[in-house]
Formats: sequence, C-alpha cells, structure tokens
Amino acid sequence: MIIDIHGHLSPPEAAERFPMPPSLTDVDGMLAARAQAGIDLTIIGSPVGAGAMARVPGVDNFKQPRDRLRGFHAWMSGLIASFPDQLRGYVYANPFGDDDHLEGVRETLADPAFVGLITPSSVHGELLGSPRSDSFFALAAEAGVPVMVHAPAEPIGTERVDDIGFVEQIGRFGDVGTAMAMIAFAGWLDRYPGLRLIGATGGGAMALLPERLQTAARPRHWGGGAPSGAPSGPPSGAPSQAPSGRPAAPAGGPPPSSPRSADPGAALQRMYVDTSPFSPAHLSLNAEVLGPERMLFGSDSPPMSAPLEDLIRMIEKLPVDKASQQRILGGNAEALFDLRSRP
Repeated sequence: MIIDIHGHLSPPEAAERFPMPPSLTDVDGMLAARAQAGIDLTIIGSPVGAGAMARVPGVDNFKQPRDRLRGFHAWMSGLIASFPDQLRGYVYANPFGDDDHLEGVRETLADPAFVGLITPSSVHGELLGSPRSDSFFALAAEAGVPVMVHAPAEPIGTERVDDIGFVEQIGRFGDVGTAMAMIAFAGWLDRYPGLRLIGATGGGAMALLPERLQTAARPRHWGGGAPSGAPSGPPSGAPSQAPSGRPAAPAGGPPPSSPRSADPGAALQRMYVDTSPFSPAHLSLNAEVLGPERMLFGSDSPPMSAPLEDLIRMIEKLPVDKASQQRILGGNAEALFDLRSRP
C-alpha cells in the first residue's frame, strides 16, 4: 500500500479569491494521477487554512475567524466523504491561536475524516520555540495525532523577495528546517514526549543539524553556556518557564543562559520527515541520519508537478532494503496515523 502524506486541494471559491496553481482545484485530475501511479491514499491539508499560499496585499492568513475555518474544513470533510478510500485530511491549526481557535481545532478533529494536524513552521517571523505555542503542543499531545509542520506562505527572511519560485523552493525549505531545529532545541518533545512531528519538504536541512544543535546547547567557545550577559527572564505576559523548566528568553532576544533541551540532537532524531524534496541525495541523507523508520512518502502534489512515478522510483532506489522501502511508501504512515483502526 502506498500512502502519500503530503497533498493539497482547495475549494473552487478559494481560487476565485486568491492566486493559485490550477491543479489545486482539480480533484478529478489529482485522483486520476494517483490511481495511475499506484498511490492508494492521500492525506490533504492546507498550512494556511482558508487563506492564500501566495503573498496577497491586505490578507493576513493568521487572522481567520472560526466560522471561516469551519466552512473550509466542512468542504474538505465533504470531499473526503465522497472519496473515502482515497482521501483523508489534516486540520489546520495556528500554533499561536487563542483558546477559541484551538477549541475549533478540537471540534474539527472529532470528524473521522481528519487524521492529523497541519501547522505553519513560523507565524510573522516567530518560530515554534516560542512559549506561546505551548497550548498548541499540549493539544496535539492530548489528541495523539501526528502534526505536519509545513512552511507558511511567507517564510522568515523573504519579506523583500519578489520571486515566488525562490520563496517556494528555498525560503520555505529553510523555514521548515529552522522550525524543526527550534522545536527540538526548545524542549517540546521533553515536555510532551508523545508528540509526533513531521517536517514537510524532507524536514528542510534538519538531517544536517543534530551536531550543530548539540553545540548550540553547549557552546564551548562561551565556556559551555550562553554569553553571561544574555537575559534569562520571560517576556511580559509570557510563561515564566521554558518547556524544560528553565527560564525562558524574551521572544526574539538572546538565548537563555542554559539550553532548553538536555539533548536537542536526539530530540531532532525523534521527528519524522516526508520525501517531497525530489532529491536523491537529500533522501539518502535522511535515511542515513534519521533512519527509514522516520520517513514517510509525501509528494507535495498538488501543486508540485513532478511525475508521481518518479517520486516512487526515487524511494525504490534508496540504499535500504525492500522492507524499509515499503515502510517509507506506506507502512510508516499506516502505523503513525493509525489508519487501520479508522473508518
């Protein structure tokens, strides 16, 4: 069985409001391409909810009222009900959403059409190490569902980049890798060990970062800790403790005087990644560093247009045994999303 954990579809009315590739509203074309490639099930979702993945003046993806998100998820649930053997969905969640937003996320997760959460890797330049994401991670751990960490429409550092191709392929890639590293460094998996986090786009460069995270946690050139003048108090109105119980640094300020995770490199290697970078070298590195048991087949299609058959062949050419290839193509996802026990 082949399970694609990274697909996107949008309602027709969204294409009337926002610029987007035509493939995002072509449900029949998407399903036909998967049938031809031998993909049995696809999990779809949107990292911007009912918003736009392209920069649109005056549109703030992170200010979506609950009723608008309810309508978006209702459309997705209806689509999945029409194709129950081929589709499942992610519930969109703003990681810094207020109590009303998160209650809407819980409400939507009760629908069996949805098997996980999808959340942006940054929000207006703020990464998921922020204490403000505590309620979101607590919800994800309580719900016991996987979370796909996906780049937002406008990743960090691209505010003045006009070329959408560069933003899509480079900026978003970097945003995801930085976010996964920050999650590991901040100690969220120490506080919530049941979290199951998936880095989209192969996790960005996260497979290159375990050793650098260890150095960040214990920087020898600073005598084993952060600069002595680094503030360690919490920002006004923020929790007084970081996830590990250590004092939290001000948002956007210098690092705390001691690392938030005792072993951020190991925490990073407890995460999962998809296979959507379309790079044999990247996939091989993820298999070597994270292990094939941490890899899940994902195409990012729609909107990506690389032939699905080529993506599958890339997995089949990895330097791992056939059993590991089959786990990447479907077995890992079947277990992680608990698909056997779901209707």
